[in-house]
Amino acid sequence: MPHADRAPDRSQVGVMLPRDLPARDVLSYARRAEELGFDQLWVVEDLGFRGGLAQAGPVLASTTRMSVGIGILPAGARNVCFAAMELATLAQLYPGRLMAGIGHGMPDWMRQAGAWPSSPLTLLKEYTTALRLLLRGEPGPADGRYVHCEGVVLTETPDIVPPVILGVRGPKSQAAAGEVADGLLLAEPAAPAYITSSLRNLGSVAAANGPEVVTYDVAAVDDDEDAALARVRDGLTAVGEPGWAAHIDPLPFATELREHRAACADARQFAQTMPADWVRDLSIAGRPDQAREAIKARHAAGATSVVLTPAGPDAPAALESLARALDPRP
Repeated sequence: MPHADRAPDRSQVGVMLPRDLPARDVLSYARRAEELGFDQLWVVEDLGFRGGLAQAGPVLASTTRMSVGIGILPAGARNVCFAAMELATLAQLYPGRLMAGIGHGMPDWMRQAGAWPSSPLTLLKEYTTALRLLLRGEPGPADGRYVHCEGVVLTETPDIVPPVILGVRGPKSQAAAGEVADGLLLAEPAAPAYITSSLRNLGSVAAANGPEVVTYDVAAVDDDEDAALARVRDGLTAVGEPGWAAHIDPLPFATELREHRAACADARQFAQTMPADWVRDLSIAGRPDQAREAIKARHAAGATSVVLTPAGPDAPAALESLARALDPRP
């Protein structure tokens, strides 16, 4: 794995900008996250909601300290030359504060958009290799199967090149991240056992080079542990579906979880009747001290940044409660 320009701080805590937050609240939410002491804010790019780059720019402009991550930009959605120009511009304007997540995109969405390749892994490797070269001001590589940018050079490049990390689940895609990227973005749920398994998939050399490892988890903090656990359950409905197998396989209760899902009529019943111990492992939820320990466990497993996805209908209130899980900031 190539080295990023700076060594990652291995104890970052971030928060997710909810994809359905009303537009009028986006910038105030970002500013408040910074005031509360979060190290990072991550914006999402899900089909039908808001663009990742379009959100990242105003959020960076409205804050002064936090890093802003984009998670994720689907490789099939943008020409790599123009994606590099956009990212380089943001990284020039806000030095050292941008992280770029790249991935396959959700297959159903990408097929709807006519942008799902016959070999997603080939595209992702070509795209990531080219993107990182272009961001460093180096010529684009020889044309590949999907990516064509041979000889292209950006004349406006940042002094601090943003890390390019891959938001991928499967072992082959994670091994590719070890070859061509600066690290991984692990979607929720990212229990410690899944983090450990994913680091193994990067390969021993890449894992030893200090990769960025960003994890997402649905999160709720409350003085009443049961109330917090209840709030995150709706965020765990997809956990039993086949696409989440990589998250579940490393867990000691993987077999029981699959049996439980098979016995339930639908995904909501599955999440609502899941044992509390499973919910604790698959989320960051509970009293402030319990949430703090769950964050520390993910850092200990290899996460450089643990990103909390607020659970519940009131995103600003959830943000305030999640900040109670932060260690005291200087």
